[in-house]
Amino acid sequence: MNAHGEHNDPRVFCTIVPPHLLDQLSRHHDPVVYEPARRTLEQDVLQRTRRDDVARLLWAEVTGQESAGDTAHEPAEQEAAERKPDRTVSDAQHTENLPGKKVRSEGEKPVEDASVNRAYSALGATFELYLKVYERWSIDGKGLPLHASVHYGEKYGNAFWDGKQMVFGDGDGEVFRDFTRPVDVIGHELTHGVTQHTANLAYKGESGALNESISDVFGSLIKQYSLGQTADQADWLIGTGLFTDKVEGTALRSLKAPGTAYDDDVLGKDPQPATMADYVHTNDDNGGVHINSGIPNHAFYVLAKELGGHAWERSGQIWYDSLTSGSLAPDADFAAFAAATVAAAARRYGHSSKERDAVLKAWSEVAVKPSDS
Repeated sequence: MNAHGEHNDPRVFCTIVPPHLLDQLSRHHDPVVYEPARRTLEQDVLQRTRRDDVARLLWAEVTGQESAGDTAHEPAEQEAAERKPDRTVSDAQHTENLPGKKVRSEGEKPVEDASVNRAYSALGATFELYLKVYERWSIDGKGLPLHASVHYGEKYGNAFWDGKQMVFGDGDGEVFRDFTRPVDVIGHELTHGVTQHTANLAYKGESGALNESISDVFGSLIKQYSLGQTADQADWLIGTGLFTDKVEGTALRSLKAPGTAYDDDVLGKDPQPATMADYVHTNDDNGGVHINSGIPNHAFYVLAKELGGHAWERSGQIWYDSLTSGSLAPDADFAAFAAATVAAAARRYGHSSKERDAVLKAWSEVAVKPSDS
């Protein structure tokens, strides 16, 4: 049950590569391109169906055993100095059986498999940002162990959070490289877990686009934090290095300039809008959650550039405060989230602060009017 007394499935199936992009690849004439894309789409549908089945079971448990509560991670209290990650990386060995064979656990030395080591390191980078910057102990705030599986499926062209763990494909080698390469991809997916345990935004329409955007924002911040970059130094791209050299594109998405991440004969053109004037109305992809996320993404970029310095500090703090405030309904739209960020900036920095003014300016740039102003 969330802060508004509503029950929501905590196991939303969230992928980094949007369905519209995989669908585009699946229509290509070359089997080297379309066969992996079709298998990936099939696996995504299968995983989504499994999550729906889990959701029905969870709903039955919640409604039938309401008084039992959630004690899976109690007690939550622990000294900050003792709050360390608990990581496990498994090898699915190119099957769809999860989690696969355990190959590296917390504190163990690197192994020969670079995918395993990259996943392990990125889990740690995500844990570190949330703990050191926002004092959040793992993604649930209670020390949840972080699990990941690599080498999922045969040329699987995606990475996903299934409500319990991270899963990475190796890519097809034609369009996509190994999905453990970009740290922001891993940060993005794990942040779906943070959203799941806080605002639990519904994965459809504007609330779904917010869900995706929050993952993009913190995925980018995790990369910037690990590199020590300022807002001016950051590339503001999600998934840099994921495309092979055959693709005309730099990344999956751009917070700085939505709609410019790729423009390729096979993939098509990045469809993300930067403002509400170009909002895409569609029934696909749960109402275009991976497309319209470009709007709040760009608002965050504008804010980070306006405030300058390290974006995870003031700008990221405002977004994090908003996500964890308890004020967001599961179906919150852009205007509601914008209002939450304005309120968060006022609470932390003052009603007449430059931070609050910068938040208002950022949303104005993307033509979103906060719902309470």
